[in-house]
Amino acid sequence: MSAALERVNGPVWGAFFVVGASVLWGTTGTAATFAPTVSPLAIGAVAMGWGGILQALSAARPIVDFSALLRGQWPLVALGAAAVAAYPLAFYTSMHLAGVAVGTVVSIGSAPLVSAGIERVGDNRKFTRQWMVGALLGLAGAGLLCFAGGRPAGPEASAGPWAMPLGIVLGLVAGATYALYSWAAHRLIGRGVPSRAAMGTVFGLGGLLLMPVLAVTGSPLLGSWQNFAVGAYMALVPMFAGYVLFGCGLARVRASTATSLSLLETVVAAALAVLVVGERLPAPGWLGAALVVGSLFVLAPRPSSGTVNT
Repeated sequence: MSAALERVNGPVWGAFFVVGASVLWGTTGTAATFAPTVSPLAIGAVAMGWGGILQALSAARPIVDFSALLRGQWPLVALGAAAVAAYPLAFYTSMHLAGVAVGTVVSIGSAPLVSAGIERVGDNRKFTRQWMVGALLGLAGAGLLCFAGGRPAGPEASAGPWAMPLGIVLGLVAGATYALYSWAAHRLIGRGVPSRAAMGTVFGLGGLLLMPVLAVTGSPLLGSWQNFAVGAYMALVPMFAGYVLFGCGLARVRASTATSLSLLETVVAAALAVLVVGERLPAPGWLGAALVVGSLFVLAPRPSSGTVNT
């Protein structure tokens, strides 16, 4: 699948791939609620851990072919892998403490600003007017989603007063690590590593780093068929398939554009949290969702563009 996707060129297709990945990612928080006895650490470890290892296995040939180039970029590979390992632990714990809607919005909503800052410092790239307008519109919508008062449902609804602030802090950590591994993978691709090899290496190593966490926390995943099915779905669909799409997108658009387009995940997550999980989202939250969707039209590359859009 990924080899065929790599033959489709152009920044518009890159945006399309990122949006497709975002829709898949938006299902993860709701899927996790179907395994309530599994800790968020175990959910994150099985999802990104096995999803990353599957990416590496599917990209074994290009990884071997470009192994010398990858070894020459080992600091970038190590940074990306460490960020991949940290991201799901912070992200799923954030959703567990603050609720699916708020946890996703904070995690994904903070990533575009961090990503743009990394590109400004690491790549000396200036912010374009199109990106600033789109990102501000999307972040305003994400902020409305976050502060509209959507409340967790289930066991976390009765957690202490510390749960929401801690969940938001962990969401910011998740956003920063998401931006870091997106930038690292995009930079590897920019230095001549194919997207399959770059994503397979970074996510495969990150997945291996998560295996000890899974070994310690993952026994409930084998406690029932439902828990096992949730773990398998998370690894195969949003993590493996989703990040194949995301890698193809990163090969065609900048990391700051990709993280901004992935704000769509917050809308999908919030909608599923209300419709499936039973969380409550008032009118300002839905207005925020509309703003995020509107930002996608600003951020999307134009068909006439012959270069990577920002």
